[in-house]
Amino acid sequence: MIKHKAIMIGAGLANMAAAVYLIQEGHWHGDQITFYSLDDHGSNDGAPAADTADEYWNKVHPMENTKGYVARGGRMLNYRTYVDLMDLLSRIPSATEPGLTAEEDTRQFDAQHRTFDKARLMEGGIGIIQAGHLGLNNKDRLLLTKLIMMPDSEEEKLDNVSIADYFKDDPHMFQTNFWYMWETTFAFRIESSAQELRRYMHMMIYEFTQIEHLVGVNRTRYNQFESIMLPLINYLKDQGCRIILNRRVTDFEFKDTTMTDEITVTGLNMLNTETGKTEHVDVDDDTAVFFTNGSITDSATQGDFDHPAAENMDQGAAAGLWKQATEHFYNLGNPDKFFADRAASEWVSFTLTTKDHLLLNEIERITTQLPGNALNSFLSTQPITALGQKDVMMSIVVHHQPHFTTQKPNETVLWGYFLYPRRYGEFVNKPYIKMTGKEMALELIGQLAKVDPGPGNIRDHQDAIMASIINNIPVYMPYASALFNNRAKVDRPEVIPAHSTNLAFTGEFVEQPFQMVFTEQSAVRSGEIAAYNFTGIPMSHLVQTPRYDKDIKTLMQATKKMFE
Repeated sequence: MIKHKAIMIGAGLANMAAAVYLIQEGHWHGDQITFYSLDDHGSNDGAPAADTADEYWNKVHPMENTKGYVARGGRMLNYRTYVDLMDLLSRIPSATEPGLTAEEDTRQFDAQHRTFDKARLMEGGIGIIQAGHLGLNNKDRLLLTKLIMMPDSEEEKLDNVSIADYFKDDPHMFQTNFWYMWETTFAFRIESSAQELRRYMHMMIYEFTQIEHLVGVNRTRYNQFESIMLPLINYLKDQGCRIILNRRVTDFEFKDTTMTDEITVTGLNMLNTETGKTEHVDVDDDTAVFFTNGSITDSATQGDFDHPAAENMDQGAAAGLWKQATEHFYNLGNPDKFFADRAASEWVSFTLTTKDHLLLNEIERITTQLPGNALNSFLSTQPITALGQKDVMMSIVVHHQPHFTTQKPNETVLWGYFLYPRRYGEFVNKPYIKMTGKEMALELIGQLAKVDPGPGNIRDHQDAIMASIINNIPVYMPYASALFNNRAKVDRPEVIPAHSTNLAFTGEFVEQPFQMVFTEQSAVRSGEIAAYNFTGIPMSHLVQTPRYDKDIKTLMQATKKMFE
């Protein structure tokens, strides 16, 4: 199945990684590779808000205020497990630091700004919680240990088992410091897949031993677009790759064969979103098609300081194309498991930009830590879950400043999110999904006020803080946690499905041994596998994945941590 040309459907991290490996390991020329994509910015995004106003999903629901910055999400890296990502970044120049690779840039910055979170959990009446005490009881420990000890060969026992199902006889789990930190660090919900939770407990077992301070978190110098995606884009363009934007691929055309299992793409139909016209691209026998079959930022919409983000009911461009492919073949997974249950996958984030450092200084005073160290999660004052328990209301990340290369020295940018967007705020009496950027800022000040140790209180500065806000951009993402949705192993296609002659699946909605999703690691590895497949490189040449879950010392440390 060796090929000499590639069509990339989607210009995200997975397909760009594939292109780098095709060029550097397969010795291709860049002009053999063509990308088709809706927009510049995917799930590893970050830009001045004005630069995003004309992108596909934002044109459906236009923003009125495009001041400030926006990042729909953020990524916390982990060198120990993100080995494929770090290999990829070692192969391309930094976009901002001359003379350094993107990997050297990230390692240099991270070494100078190590993470040590001193205020991981906060609660009214208590302030900073001593989260090193995980709060587990013996039943919690037993069920977690069973997940950790379950071998890969038995993973299918957790097919279609949610986290709530797995702990159905142990509601205590969901009121532990461990759960509050785990759910907000990785964005798990109780409806999420227990199978995926097991993978995280295996692959992130080392970080389990130090979760309260997030010391295993590594960060990029700037937002992920400028520190990860822009270096890739610059490199691939310099190599001669074509990146064609404003294209929504709507249909695969497949070869009619007597062997109906054979998967061979012969053409693509797509919509030019600028002209509104349909276009057709032939796929010949020497061309491989790399398809990123799902995006967690598809159908995302943005609001502004005075307007909430609208709900977009579109299933998503990538998921729609994936569904069309499954109508032809039985072994390509089930997109409805991930993109037809937005109640289990939706969340709302916000990016807040201020013209001074007043809010930043107040957060530093309340949390006792400098910017760049924190993921602060605020617990509810009253029970808010269906089980009658407290839970995290919202979480914020205060980045090392500046977070954008064009950010002015006096400006501050911070990010936050609501994992359950239809819950009501404690200080603004409406669901988060209905809040404007102004109302989200007021909710944030309220959450900070209830944990403020004094002297004085952040509310003393509320008017000045609100006046300092350039913009606060809410983002509704109906599929933000879709990759965690409850599933069976057969619900995701393999990177190279059985009987495929030229079609590969890449990204976060593919089935790979051991890999955990919602990580740059799994996305890059899927692209690497696909590239090696179509260039004839043995899979033994893949970057070796570390297995800390098989390291006795790490397991002993994890066992000790469970009893703290």
